Amino acid sequence: MTFFFNITKNTALILLCFFVFTGVVLAGGQARYGGELVLAITSDPKSFNPVLAKETSTTEITSRLFEGLTTVDAFDMKVKPNLAQRWDVSPDGLTWTFVLRGGLRWSDGIALTADDVVFTFNDLIFNDAVPNSARDIFTIEGHPLKVEKVDAQTVRFILPCKFAPFLRGMGQEILPKHVLEKAVKEGRFAFTWGIDSPKSIVGSGAFILEAYQPGQAVVLKRNPFYWKKSDNGDALPYLDRVRYVIVPSMDVELLKFMEGSIDAYGVRGMDYPLLKPLESERHFKIYDLGPDMGASFVVFNQNPGRNMKTGKPYVAPHKLAWFSSRDFRRAVAHAVDKARIIEIVKNGLGYPQYSPESPGSGFFYCKDVRKYDYDLNKARELLRAAGFKDINNDGVLEDKDGRPLEFTLLTNADNTERVDIASIIRNDLESVGMKVNFQLVEFNTLVGKLTSTFEWDAVVLGLTGSVDPHFGQNVWLSSGQLHMWNPKQTVPATAWEKRIDEIFAAGAQELDETKRKAYYDEYQTIVADEVPMVYTALSARLTAVRNKFGNLKPAVYGGVFHNLEEIYVEVHP
Repeated sequence: MTFFFNITKNTALILLCFFVFTGVVLAGGQARYGGELVLAITSDPKSFNPVLAKETSTTEITSRLFEGLTTVDAFDMKVKPNLAQRWDVSPDGLTWTFVLRGGLRWSDGIALTADDVVFTFNDLIFNDAVPNSARDIFTIEGHPLKVEKVDAQTVRFILPCKFAPFLRGMGQEILPKHVLEKAVKEGRFAFTWGIDSPKSIVGSGAFILEAYQPGQAVVLKRNPFYWKKSDNGDALPYLDRVRYVIVPSMDVELLKFMEGSIDAYGVRGMDYPLLKPLESERHFKIYDLGPDMGASFVVFNQNPGRNMKTGKPYVAPHKLAWFSSRDFRRAVAHAVDKARIIEIVKNGLGYPQYSPESPGSGFFYCKDVRKYDYDLNKARELLRAAGFKDINNDGVLEDKDGRPLEFTLLTNADNTERVDIASIIRNDLESVGMKVNFQLVEFNTLVGKLTSTFEWDAVVLGLTGSVDPHFGQNVWLSSGQLHMWNPKQTVPATAWEKRIDEIFAAGAQELDETKRKAYYDEYQTIVADEVPMVYTALSARLTAVRNKFGNLKPAVYGGVFHNLEEIYVEVHP
């Protein structure tokens, strides 16, 4: 389970499924072995390496291949044992000792031991030569955790100070030392387990990678050495395979669902009136799990750096000045018509968003933040305050140096909802005097611009979420890998970013939940005031599933298929 935030392709994860009758049926038409489940994704994975992953096109696959010491219960959101069967903590809260389950094995049959845990943290996460977002999560007050082996089944973590989210963080995927150690020593880890080497991957999850066909499918098969058993002692998983079909768009997924060749579909608001009346006739059910836990937003590039190869700035200096203006960003916030987005794009099945935490995250959500009502006159006033005027009366504002207020707005082409949201935003921004060049790109190309080349103006995008704000550190720390408007700062660029750094450090060490909430309320208040991201609207999490699967246990936190290893195809007489 990956706990740091990832860039999302879709507001809700789209899962498409079908089955094949194979295997042995257990008595009474209960759980059966065999069959194939097909899940759809709209982009190829960028890698199969969970340590390097920053986008859901990768983590949706790797989450099935690897596991951590702990996991989170999808219903009560409490931490529970996973690869570790138990743990103890010292009275001062600084030393945590984990005991692994007996008999754990990697998918190649080799024993999974404490050496693998130590390797994952010391040789990968805390290795400066390995770029990864997890290091942001496990660095406390500038200091890493100390990880040491006690014996083959026992690992000790020594913390530099109290760390409230520690147990949740132990959902970090563990990787095999015996497979990867040589690549690390030779400096090749960053190029290991890429999309060109699927059969070399060794994991601990319920499934292992069988094949990758670029542009077509990713195929997983049952891990014969998986440790988990059902409540009645069955070895899991039940399914033979999980096949991720790579489709060009959500519209194609809907067509397949309507024609009956797909067994599940992540319902967009616009689809709901079409699908809801057909539930009984077509033998499926739509599950409503409440607001999406992530975030949907517009972000502007405030990166002052230069391309090391060309020497050119990532952002033209005059645009950097615009995007760095809080009045400019607040003007954009007042020009985002959340009600229209919810009504038109989400067919009324959505929720306005004003700050980085979703109402779906529960306890840490703060509703009392600055809200930007849709007000184009207020947007125009703020733009005037920021120095913009329409000097030549052509309908486009100019800055104080006479440059037209023009920039490019990007989003990923495969997400039709996001494209529609970006179109609405573009129209409103143009109505207040901006010239917006709207451009659609492939999802992984967009991620590359945000995390590697840094050459972009503005983006409409989304992030995954968590029940604990700490796991957004890779976004909110000024030094974070996904602090996308100005990432990897050596020192905070602004006073408010410095304060958020302080809040996350203090919140991580505060064990009193009420006091922790006060810290994270302040962070949400600051973000709403400074608007580094201009929030739009969250979708309702709706998934339509045909009535043919057993052990479905839909949950707010985990979704419909969170317990994939337990799911089977029902046998009907």
